[in-house]
Amino acid sequence: MADAVFLLCAVTSLACAVLLLRGYARNRVRLLLWSSLCFVGLAVNNALLVLDKLVFPGRDLLLFRNLSGFLALALLVYGLVWDSE
Repeated sequence: MADAVFLLCAVTSLACAVLLLRGYARNRVRLLLWSSLCFVGLAVNNALLVLDKLVFPGRDLLLFRNLSGFLALALLVYGLVWDSE
């Protein structure tokens, strides 16, 4: 059951990123761009989780997962601060 949840989280993050990018392409609202980049990073994070737990159970990808999650959230925080002016 946990495997299905990991896969669904990755697919959901990717779907959110695609929808936000489509919204940005239509409206050119910069907050949509930063949010979509954040969700792309979160999708990468979830994909790395699937790889870590399902594909390569003997390997430890924790550093890469944490790095991708940090970069995703840092992009969103940067976009929120930069676009608040």
